[in-house]
Amino acid sequence: MIVVTSGFVVTGNINRIGFGYLLVFASVLSCQQPNFFMTKDVYAFMKTAIIVTLGCLLQSLAFCQQTDLSTFNKQRNRIDKTAFKVLGSYSAANVIYGSIASSQTSGSNQYFHQMNAIWNGVTLGITAIGYLTKKDEGNLGYSASLQKQHSTEKLFLFNAGLDLAYIAGGAYLYEKSKTSTKKPERLKGYGQSVMLQGGVLLVFDAVVYAIHNRHGKKLTGLADRLQLSATGNGIGISVGL
Repeated sequence: MIVVTSGFVVTGNINRIGFGYLLVFASVLSCQQPNFFMTKDVYAFMKTAIIVTLGCLLQSLAFCQQTDLSTFNKQRNRIDKTAFKVLGSYSAANVIYGSIASSQTSGSNQYFHQMNAIWNGVTLGITAIGYLTKKDEGNLGYSASLQKQHSTEKLFLFNAGLDLAYIAGGAYLYEKSKTSTKKPERLKGYGQSVMLQGGVLLVFDAVVYAIHNRHGKKLTGLADRLQLSATGNGIGISVGL
């Protein structure tokens, strides 16, 4: 439904009650001047009432949008914290198992488990810091929410690029162990470990990125609820109720 009001066009998906109100609005505002059915005072009162009501409607919509943004940002934080928990649990398990296994094995296997423990000890520390310093971002506006969402997605894409570099570095160590005469078993074990951990992190970052990317598409729906556009009669305000 479209209602033309003194240079403003209001459009939206409305319920039955709102439809009835807008029919009244249209009938009043379609009158460019008082007529037989409406005195000058009544016309002025109705027009003022309609403008005030429309203002309240837009203010209410802005409040709903802010509430939706708060929920959206809290959900993004929840995704990050869940990811931190998953990665932290994996790292802690590797630190424990790697420390035990490296003391009970020998050769390249010993170095493999040793690097697993060292690597995941660092990862566990980074994850713990990230989890504990994660701030509540529920009060961000639309522009700030969009910027934060994009930066979050880019971060995981960047991490995925690093993961590929880790895998390549591990492969280099592994291949070098075949021709090196200086502790080849350590090169082999470390190389296998770095390739494994890089692969795990690659899968982790790719999955979390996909989750964030899907979640970020909800912002499009929030933006569509209130839009401005030029019309033949003036400025168009598109309102989704």
